[in-house]
Amino acid sequence: MNKFKFNILTLGMAAVVAVGATSCADSFLDVNSKTESTTGNFYKTEGDAWRALIGCYDGWRQVASGLGGVNNFYIASTIMSDECYGSTGNGDDYKAQILDRFDQAQGPSELLIFQDTWKLYYAGVYRCNELLLHENDIAWNENGVNHSLYIGEARALRAIMYFDMVRLWGNIPLFLEPSQDNRAQADPAEVYAHIFEDLKFAAENIPADANLGTSNFGRVTKYAAEAILARAYLYYTGYYGKEPGFTAEDGTVIGAVTKADALAAVEDVITSGKYELVDEFKNLWPAASLVPVEGKIGWAETSTYAGDANSEVILAMNFTPTQDYDGNNDSNRWLVMMGMRGLNYTPYGKGWGACNVTASMRSKFVGADNRLSASVIDLVGEGVNSLDSYSTQVNDWREYTGYTVKKYTPLVFGDNTSPATNPTGTAGFQECNAQPWVIMRYADVLLMAAELGSGNAAQYMHAIRSRAGLGDVAVNQKNIMDERARELAFEGIRYWDLLRQGVDVMADAVVASAGNVTSGGVAATVTYDRAKIVATQGLSRIPNDQITLSNGVLKQNPGWN
Repeated sequence: MNKFKFNILTLGMAAVVAVGATSCADSFLDVNSKTESTTGNFYKTEGDAWRALIGCYDGWRQVASGLGGVNNFYIASTIMSDECYGSTGNGDDYKAQILDRFDQAQGPSELLIFQDTWKLYYAGVYRCNELLLHENDIAWNENGVNHSLYIGEARALRAIMYFDMVRLWGNIPLFLEPSQDNRAQADPAEVYAHIFEDLKFAAENIPADANLGTSNFGRVTKYAAEAILARAYLYYTGYYGKEPGFTAEDGTVIGAVTKADALAAVEDVITSGKYELVDEFKNLWPAASLVPVEGKIGWAETSTYAGDANSEVILAMNFTPTQDYDGNNDSNRWLVMMGMRGLNYTPYGKGWGACNVTASMRSKFVGADNRLSASVIDLVGEGVNSLDSYSTQVNDWREYTGYTVKKYTPLVFGDNTSPATNPTGTAGFQECNAQPWVIMRYADVLLMAAELGSGNAAQYMHAIRSRAGLGDVAVNQKNIMDERARELAFEGIRYWDLLRQGVDVMADAVVASAGNVTSGGVAATVTYDRAKIVATQGLSRIPNDQITLSNGVLKQNPGWN
């Protein structure tokens, strides 16, 4: 096979060396640096396997913490949906608008969106593949508990990263071993087959009581694997219109998953008794649960936050406030994108103004739904417009609607200092945010179970709606999808929920979100070209440099010039 270093630009023997790159105090990712290790003297002991697994987790986290701007899966998912416009600063580049409009013409010279995203995802997969390749070289302890646990986690992490990639780009190379081959794109059905195989393996081999509790916050559990399997099943069957399963060269079928399998997976999460809904929706989110006091935020006395590792979190990507500009990125680098453009208003901290909320999304919250105020910052209604700097900053804001995302926003003390500080005490409103990104919540599991036909569907819907202050509705597909839109708003899920209902459904929703904004203080209108959206089939543009470096082996997705 033609050798060419293109999309697998990893960190050398990443599964070994990268362990020392993380500086996560008070985290299971915290280990001593062992940069002297190589594949020649490593992968011998269970301790080596543990360090390699930490490297896998760090590789997964780097797809978020190693990326700024709009190049992150969460930011892109939020922008591409009907929830938000791209926004950002009026003088910024137009990457956010390219994503929002599905149109390269919004920024013809911006050809490298997702450039680092592509590399970091494949670097993370490479680390997992290294550990999996050397599984049989390791002298596992006789009880075998950590053997099944670590390998299950590594395979789950590989599945999660491939699931992100195949949704974003659809047509991607598949690597199940550490390799830097210049490899052609695989059939998406084959990629999904291995995603399902990895998730089934993880669900069957990670012990039921493993990785639970605050000390293991951020690690994959059996239940996380089951929940993501159901999410992948719903997406695959919806987007591709067929059941999972791929026939390998030897005639065996791999990755076959049925609706009954997916339902059984989420019902197992529910009946495990390990998770429950947090009593008040607002307490799931730091900014929504903080009550400001003069001069500061009293974290213990004035916050009702349920905590990062609360009873509803099934899987989250964990961060720590430790970042510098020398490649040591452990913090939540994309959170600053979500902050109000240059405005500090306790408890909401400033940022770069991405993802202004659309009027069409706000209108989906009906009646006395308490999730609206917990999910969305109303800049006028909450008094942000009283700031002396408000008009100046709005005039520096593109596609301003007056509403931004509250679930994920930086925080600020009453004296305008940032709580985002690293262990040395240095404040960094850009560099040191550490709010976890919740990948899977128990509420999502309940709604998936209802959608998959659980006999308890009405009970699950009641639990979700009653917490929101709403009465019961009929349990049908439309009402379930509407409930998902409100419950999971701005969590990076809505776009994929739309797309799995069909490209036309997604395109119609995005087009319907067109509306009036101000850009640079001047009235403007966001509009969409439905034909351009449909032409992309909802897939993103493969980074141009990857097409070039592959000598044409990689082919660009339809609808992107």
